[in-house]
Amino acid sequence: MRIVVALGGNALLRRGQPMTAEAQRENVRIAARALAGIALEHDLVVTHGNGPQVGLLALQGAAFKPDEVYPLDVLGAETEGMIGYMIEQELGNLLPEDRPLATLLTMIEVDPDDPAFDDPTKFIGPIYDEEDAKRLAAQKGWRVKPDGDHWRRVVPSPLPRRIFETRPIRWLLEHNTVVVCAGGGGIPTLYRADGTLTGVEAVIDKDFASELLARELDADLFVMATDVDAVYHDWARPNARAIRRGAPGAFNLSDFPAGSMGPKVAAAVQFAEHTGRPAAIGALADLPDILAGEAGTTVSTEAESLEFLDE
Repeated sequence: MRIVVALGGNALLRRGQPMTAEAQRENVRIAARALAGIALEHDLVVTHGNGPQVGLLALQGAAFKPDEVYPLDVLGAETEGMIGYMIEQELGNLLPEDRPLATLLTMIEVDPDDPAFDDPTKFIGPIYDEEDAKRLAAQKGWRVKPDGDHWRRVVPSPLPRRIFETRPIRWLLEHNTVVVCAGGGGIPTLYRADGTLTGVEAVIDKDFASELLARELDADLFVMATDVDAVYHDWARPNARAIRRGAPGAFNLSDFPAGSMGPKVAAAVQFAEHTGRPAAIGALADLPDILAGEAGTTVSTEAESLEFLDE
């Protein structure tokens, strides 16, 4: 099978952890253990988040030379290289020496008229209390919003339209390569009025970018690995129930928070509807059981309604 696995941000840097290389490497090492078994039996493409890493680079740049801060598209490219290097190395320590691995910088086209540019919603960077967040916003021209009990910077999150590197990714897969790509939702780019391509100050949602990638690669399965064991109906309520399987049309997207599970459910539904093949959401540690349909939540056209774990 050809499988695309999107690693949630928690696979690289858990909330509240120090943003050090050591912490990230240890988390990548854990992720690699879960991915290695899949790579031994299937074609594997790995995508990943990069919100904390991009935010950290932006802060470092501002502290050094505030008048020469690099734009988000360049920072996104830097984190694709950094995180891809760590994933390659840790996977390479577990796979046979002759199994090739490659990280590909991935540009993704967005629409300059996307309404997301008028309403930034994508959280990046570290957490702050409200006072510090608003002070930094005033100093740096940021937009900030509440994220749970904390505040964070938000930037536009336009929808992905086209992945420029689909053909080389296909070529690498055909040559038995494990591919790391579309990190952080890919590098957001758009065409100017004169037809030239340029980067843009935005972050594409990783789950939507990964879903588009999975479709373009004709993946047999699209998996979003996160820090919860399944999608829950009535999450955080006393009557919350884990969903085991469901048809695409059985999910009411408004039931899932836009800032957390909502994009994942929407991406899974979109993949299943467009391809007729399954998408799954679940915990990174449960990847083998998710592939077997025994853990996580699977969105499948073969299901008729929502099936709950306790049924």
